[in-house]
Amino acid sequence: MNTTKKIVTQIIMKNGKAVRSLTDWNSIGDGDILALAKYYAQQGADELLLVDVSSTDAEHDRHIDLIREIGRTVEIPMAGGGSIKRVEDVKKLLYAGCSRVYLNMARKSNVNMLKEVSDRFGKEKIAVCVEEHEQMEEHLENIRAYSSLVLLLGDHHLYEAVQELSMPTLPILSQIDYQKVLALLQSEHVFGITGACVSAPEIDLYEMKQQLSEHGVPTRGSECTVKWEELKLNSDGMIPVVTQEQSTGEVLMVAYMNREAFERTLRTGKMHYYSRSRQELWLKGETSGHYQKMLSLHIDCDNDTLLAKVVQTGAACHTGNHSCFYREIMSGSVAHKNPLTVFEDVYRVIMDRKEHPKEGSYTNYLFDKGIDKILKKVGEEATEIIIAAKNPNPEEIKYEAADFLYHLMVLMAERGVNWNDITEELSKR
Repeated sequence: MNTTKKIVTQIIMKNGKAVRSLTDWNSIGDGDILALAKYYAQQGADELLLVDVSSTDAEHDRHIDLIREIGRTVEIPMAGGGSIKRVEDVKKLLYAGCSRVYLNMARKSNVNMLKEVSDRFGKEKIAVCVEEHEQMEEHLENIRAYSSLVLLLGDHHLYEAVQELSMPTLPILSQIDYQKVLALLQSEHVFGITGACVSAPEIDLYEMKQQLSEHGVPTRGSECTVKWEELKLNSDGMIPVVTQEQSTGEVLMVAYMNREAFERTLRTGKMHYYSRSRQELWLKGETSGHYQKMLSLHIDCDNDTLLAKVVQTGAACHTGNHSCFYREIMSGSVAHKNPLTVFEDVYRVIMDRKEHPKEGSYTNYLFDKGIDKILKKVGEEATEIIIAAKNPNPEEIKYEAADFLYHLMVLMAERGVNWNDITEELSKR
């Protein structure tokens, strides 16, 4: 069995709060949905399953906004479903950032719209939720034709149902039963596991992944292809680590790992280093709260340097700067032309003008005039690109496209959309 299995933590949303179950609407802790999503991501969850149990359209829209906020701040995939009554609800969840939406086959309206949403949005973005054999047998043909994944409810006869489906399945276990989790994940058809068995906040997901790996069930982050003995260490028995922010490519810091730091990083998913000055193991963020979640580790061609790609919480540098490399000591004569940094830098200036208005600024003029003026300029600049494209000289296209992108960024800033939102959406397509 070579397929990596996923640990999918579940958040049930009611009245804007994270609640214990579909029948127990008591809050988990203070009920902060965004904080719980961040916690699960930091603890090693591979995906979030967001269940909306709203009873009104207003509550449903509130949950959609929360899902959108999670998608902006939590860097693991999301799937969503629950209170789906119409095709538009599927569209809202996908546009909010869900990579997949599930339809509950217990609802006749969901059964009736299955083919339509599959044809419209793509089979790979549609999942279904069924309760063991009864619903499964009734809708089996349509399930296989119009969905890519089955969420399977019920603690009994799950293994038999998985075999009968013979397609990617995500069992939902309400009981914390490691042996049942292990048995299900050993099936080639099981995509991963979700429910209370992995979603109770007290469960150590990294420890669970380690145990599963020891029983021959590979999970994301549980296995490293290079052993410590294969690394080329320096004279102190350590290896340097360059730490880079995944979302921007910015180098945050350089530190060192000894064997214990390396193994703890692999086991916990949080960056550990060895402090040469203090002569002790160091969990990044232990005192500041500025943890680094390890997304991947890379090794160079000589096996003597590691590159860690991470999600950085807060600032990486002890000075409060985001990166330790915040001081430029020499600048070449060539302008910075990295597309990512250019877009980010221009957007950052626009946001600074929005937050700290500057007299005489054209950007502030647009913000002061409001959304209608901004939209008018975006439309005008788009038209200018079309006109320029009729001219055989490509220089005009470059100029007009730059104008358009600037005004587009003003619109993005006005509406609270950033480049991370755009690139994340593009990456899903």
